[in-house]
Amino acid sequence: MKYPVVLHTDDGVNYGVTVPDVAGCFTAGKNHDEALDMAVEAIFLHLESLLEEGEDIPKANTITFHKYNPDYNDGIWAIVDVDITPLLGKSEKINVTLPHLLISKIDRVVSSNPRYKSRSGFLAEASKKALELA
Repeated sequence: MKYPVVLHTDDGVNYGVTVPDVAGCFTAGKNHDEALDMAVEAIFLHLESLLEEGEDIPKANTITFHKYNPDYNDGIWAIVDVDITPLLGKSEKINVTLPHLLISKIDRVVSSNPRYKSRSGFLAEASKKALELA
């Protein structure tokens, strides 16, 4: 799941990071790269905590949605990609009935795109996107 983050620095070296879409999620790093790495870890841990408390994973908005907020003036915007797959739980087998044409189209996409690996992988990715978990 891709989340926008905003980095702030007073000295051009150390960076604080705010994650606008994940309330209360903050971190910092000794440089730009470390700050972004720390942001991925902080978001993952924060989402894990929310799920344990029965909350939903917050929707990620766009940078455009946030950039005019005065709290983020003079910040440096970036996008971090957080793999939430481990938070979704173990896989379960289900039976799904779909129209033949749809199955054929799915199979064509799967066979031409190694990202999906299988029909199940394709359906999982499509479901995450539709549920705004991607």
